[in-house]
Amino acid sequence: MKGLHHKLIAVLYLVISNSGYAQDTIRNAYLGAGTTRSIAPDLNPYDVTYTTPGPGSSASMPLGNGDIGLNVWVDQGGALSFYIGKTDAWGGQVKPDGDPWMKRGGVLMKLGAVHVRCAGVEAGPVFSQTLHLSQGVIWIHEGRGADTALLKVWVDANQPVIRVEVKSGKPLQVETSLDDWRLGDGDNLMHEQKNSITWYHKNPGVNDSSLTDPHLADITFGAIMKGKNLTQKDSLTLKTRHPATDQLISIYALTEAPSVQEASGRSLHSTLTQWGQHLKNLVQKVDQRPIQKAWTAHKKWWSDFWNRSWINVYGNKEAEDVTRGYILQRFKTACAGRGAYPIKFNGSLFVVDNPHWQGKQHNADFRAWGGMYWFQNTRPMYWSSLMAGDFDLMMPLFRMYKKMLPTNEAQVKQYYGHGGAYFQETTPFWGGVPFMGPQVQALYTNHYFTPILELSMMMLDYVDYTQDSNFAKQYLIPMASAGLTFYAEHFGRDSAGKLLLDPDNAIEMFWKVYDPAPDLAALHAVIPRMLALPASWIAGAPKANAADAMGTDPRASWRKLLAILPPLPQAEGKLLPYTGAQTAQAHNLENPELYAIYPYRLFGVGKPDMDIALKTFDARRFKEKGCWNQDPIQAAFLGLDSVAREYVHFNFTRKDPSLKFPAFWAVGHDYLPDEDNGGNGEYALQHMLLQADGTNMLLLPAWPRDWNADFKLHAPLHTTIEGRVEGGKITRLVVTPATRASDVRIIM
Repeated sequence: MKGLHHKLIAVLYLVISNSGYAQDTIRNAYLGAGTTRSIAPDLNPYDVTYTTPGPGSSASMPLGNGDIGLNVWVDQGGALSFYIGKTDAWGGQVKPDGDPWMKRGGVLMKLGAVHVRCAGVEAGPVFSQTLHLSQGVIWIHEGRGADTALLKVWVDANQPVIRVEVKSGKPLQVETSLDDWRLGDGDNLMHEQKNSITWYHKNPGVNDSSLTDPHLADITFGAIMKGKNLTQKDSLTLKTRHPATDQLISIYALTEAPSVQEASGRSLHSTLTQWGQHLKNLVQKVDQRPIQKAWTAHKKWWSDFWNRSWINVYGNKEAEDVTRGYILQRFKTACAGRGAYPIKFNGSLFVVDNPHWQGKQHNADFRAWGGMYWFQNTRPMYWSSLMAGDFDLMMPLFRMYKKMLPTNEAQVKQYYGHGGAYFQETTPFWGGVPFMGPQVQALYTNHYFTPILELSMMMLDYVDYTQDSNFAKQYLIPMASAGLTFYAEHFGRDSAGKLLLDPDNAIEMFWKVYDPAPDLAALHAVIPRMLALPASWIAGAPKANAADAMGTDPRASWRKLLAILPPLPQAEGKLLPYTGAQTAQAHNLENPELYAIYPYRLFGVGKPDMDIALKTFDARRFKEKGCWNQDPIQAAFLGLDSVAREYVHFNFTRKDPSLKFPAFWAVGHDYLPDEDNGGNGEYALQHMLLQADGTNMLLLPAWPRDWNADFKLHAPLHTTIEGRVEGGKITRLVVTPATRASDVRIIM
């Protein structure tokens, strides 16, 4: 292994500003000699093509615009089919025999399925279905000779509409039909269909006993399908009035979600009338933009997205596997990451029919672990967005938790009589926390308070990268202040006056221990960074309580809390999961002591006490690969390139054998297609190339010498680093702005 030990012993940090190569690089950066390039041509080899159709949704490809997601496939008879998912399509009614987890947090449902058939055209021996990544579109070619059709499927990146364009060499009769398995069982068709099909799902009202939670009351979602030259065949099918060589089918989707208070006063008639009118308004607005202009704007969005950042690894088959996985995972995140709610770790918008799950047959509405958000399973898709420059994709996560904060603060005050807030590890999208006093029984996610601190850590990074002072005031400071206040006021002090976290879980692993490593690492990491924020930002943030409103500076309480933090638990030169005798029963497959490395970065390349971190990592109890396991990220932060390489390659090749798409990852501990495999693989790969912390930027801290790469990544202070590594050496480097070049160090 070319391990970190060797790197540190040799002390081969190459300070860019002192090297001949680096001086040329800096000069070129200042002069603009190394201008950025388009990444689109490098994406083409990783386009995904199927040459055989179907047989069903397990053979689908993902597509989406950030809010609407499709599973697209062609059945063996030649019909184009796709499921429609939406980030806010929360159902609130579950059959009595349903999975109990499905009853918690709502059910993120499909809107339904659509089938498009071209008369006389068959998939046959001449067939191709290609996901063209650079433009966010799927092209389907089927048939032969005169009986040939070309179908173009895209979800407008800027508008809530799905487009299917059909072109053919001779006039064709085209039919498009709705497939909604819930019709008559929660879903309905709008009356008076006129050359269109409008369907909707409406959750029960707030007083309906079948509703699983009042926050889901009266949520209404659905769509309208229509197109020029389409007429009604029956209530579920449209057909072309006359055969044509060019046909456009459009599907417009809408969700409306009233507040609990609004839902309690709404009638069924008013709910549907309002939704229907708003859907008509939406269609009119979308149709104001000509289709060709919409397509041009759509392509521009995807071009801008791909040119934000890239990692293209090459040199051998293993490297190409990693590139494919990285690109396809980022694509899936873009397809599902700009909606009203964050990406679901257990399938995202791309769950499919599952006839074999635990001996039962499930349709595409089902997902194991239900509708709840599990923070440790959700975070992998978001930590990696920082270096990718996908800051817009992070906002649904931040918005959801920000909306929860007032409710959680009120409940903490009600239960315990003190200030602050925390988030449950497992929470519905509307938040809330149960009473969790010392007398409550020990369990996986009971007495588990850290998500608010890790979210604060992520928000601190977001502010470092974007320098967005408004975000700091409106999101970060209220969030972190609430978390720090909770820890300061909820827990007692030991005999020496130090903070005593008791009872407190060491994540899901050890229950009701004291002073667990993840919580202490979080506090040691977050408080100094909060204290370093500009005073004007803190003064300009919304006030959480009356004392703050009267002018009390929260930094005084943060300093006081920092002063009484106990050290991280350790013994025999290693970090421990919690403080005291290590006799607690283990309940999961996690290594809590390594949270000081990731996500809290107290240890890493170039930081103190690396021997402790390395010894702890080497002695870790669980070394399982894939899913939510954090080993590849922690290995990258420690400069252990061979370990990081092995785990990252595993993550990016762990395709589920029952699914056709190469980046529909295996179920792991979650549900298919799992999102954690790809998210953790992304973040680890980024940190093998670049580790940026504060003003420091380290290049190649854990990079295998036989992997070459072209890359562009983001760093704090509005910085991008673009370059090439060949044979373990940087052969091209552009730092923007050029004034940041002196902050880069290359590790040989």
